[in-house]
Amino acid sequence: MSIYSFSTRKPNGETVSLDSYRGNVLLIVNTASECGFTPQFAELQELYENYGDQGLVVLGFPCNQFGGQEPGTATEAEAFCSLNYGVSFPIFEKVDVKGPQADPIFEYATGQTGGEIKWNFTKFLVDRQGQVVRQFDSSVKPLEIVPAIKELLG
Repeated sequence: MSIYSFSTRKPNGETVSLDSYRGNVLLIVNTASECGFTPQFAELQELYENYGDQGLVVLGFPCNQFGGQEPGTATEAEAFCSLNYGVSFPIFEKVDVKGPQADPIFEYATGQTGGEIKWNFTKFLVDRQGQVVRQFDSSVKPLEIVPAIKELLG
């Protein structure tokens, strides 16, 4: 099994298989528009712009489980990211990332790392074979993980 076994939906309801990202390095992030870590969108976009041509794809998943910091719809979250941070990487539907309604992508990711999602902007780094190789907590800024990303990009 790999991350490619899962599907998700865009805010418009379109289903997207993560298999469509096969061969890329993925950075999967649970996001929120009203969080103290929200400025990390700027660094996530910077990573996407700087390393996208080498195969990095950032995937954002709005989540309202921590402090109610993503109260709007997924469409509103996507618009917020684009307007305020110039985000052009994919933003998907709002999901739960832990608990009984947790999205299977995040259940799989935490199962692979043995970690726990404690807050918004937890980041999961996935290698080109679809294996979740690292988890980074909210306090780790996206640009701090550049060495780990470069290692996987080769």
